[in-house]
Amino acid sequence: MKHSAPEDGIARRDFLRLLAAGGAAASIAPLKMSANPLASHLADDKPATNIADALKHPRVASSMPGKYPGRVAQSVDAKSVANGKPDLAVVSSMLERSMLALTGAAGINAAWREFVSPDDVIGLKVNPVAGKELSTSLEITRAVIAQLEKAGIPRKNIVIWDRREFELHDVGFTAENFPGIRITGTECKDDKGGFYDADGKLYGEKRIDKDWFYWADCEDTYDAETLPYMINEGKHSYFGSIVTKDITKIINMPILKNAGPTVTLCLKNLAYGAITNTGRLHKKLWAETCAEVNCFPPLRDKVVLNIVDGIIGCYNGGPGANPQFITPFDTVLVGSDPVAVDRIGYEIILKKRLDMKVQKEESPKGLNQMTFAEGYKLGVADKTKIDLRKA
Repeated sequence: MKHSAPEDGIARRDFLRLLAAGGAAASIAPLKMSANPLASHLADDKPATNIADALKHPRVASSMPGKYPGRVAQSVDAKSVANGKPDLAVVSSMLERSMLALTGAAGINAAWREFVSPDDVIGLKVNPVAGKELSTSLEITRAVIAQLEKAGIPRKNIVIWDRREFELHDVGFTAENFPGIRITGTECKDDKGGFYDADGKLYGEKRIDKDWFYWADCEDTYDAETLPYMINEGKHSYFGSIVTKDITKIINMPILKNAGPTVTLCLKNLAYGAITNTGRLHKKLWAETCAEVNCFPPLRDKVVLNIVDGIIGCYNGGPGANPQFITPFDTVLVGSDPVAVDRIGYEIILKKRLDMKVQKEESPKGLNQMTFAEGYKLGVADKTKIDLRKA
């Protein structure tokens, strides 16, 4: 199936941006739920995947849900936005309070050192997909870096990454704004804006690791304009070498926003940000992809912390930036458990959608990705079992 731009006036570039990021969530059909998440692929409309390969790898001490299963720290401050943008000093304080509430540590340096050490190469997985209006803010990223440095992490050991390097640059993740920090992505361009080298190969092909992949029995073909955002066609989605080889720990930093009646937070930011060829996964495997890709060791064993930037988010129209639905949530969520953090974020978004009458009631598909992830022991999706600590 060739992808063409939709008819709602979205620019071609923005459509490709959202397509590559998994932006078709609003069209997901409700899943046939089973007590056993592995049984989902027995349904006639569910393509088989290689999830069994991921589950063969023994878990380690750092595997999801990490050091604090089912625990989420939340900091709310009505002064977090000033003149339409996050206030760095307030955001830094919110982050510090959340880290202390999560860990119970006596000091902020000790809190950070529970998750990372000076010997680690730490990847900050941000999300620039919606452009400057709705991306992981530079302010919260600066706050994280500053606190890491105070905790003894060398600046040279910190990497800002996402799938699309050029989108990172577009929203302000540049060497000028973050001196001494490596900024990288899988899909990339040369200084003339081209995706291909002199031999006609995508630059991104040199940044994937074909030893690690998510296989699903569905495929798509892409036109010449879309392919650079996917790297490859076929039934394989390869992990970027940034997660398999370059970094030892990941701090996941999504934005508080919706994707249809669900959310695009921790699980989705990791799953759709770490692999290639995601366009084919939208229609039947969106929720499964969000859960199953996180079962592979390059993510499952390296993600030690999730920090949701809820200073400014959106409750409708996501994952793209629709100004009428962008709003200050004045919130930071922190946890080692990506499923529990997603569930608390989901409750915030759902309440706002109900209050604004975007939905009349909760959708049966809203929790699918979290339910699957809980079944794979990646974290806690049952909100009655989540220890929410208000900072």
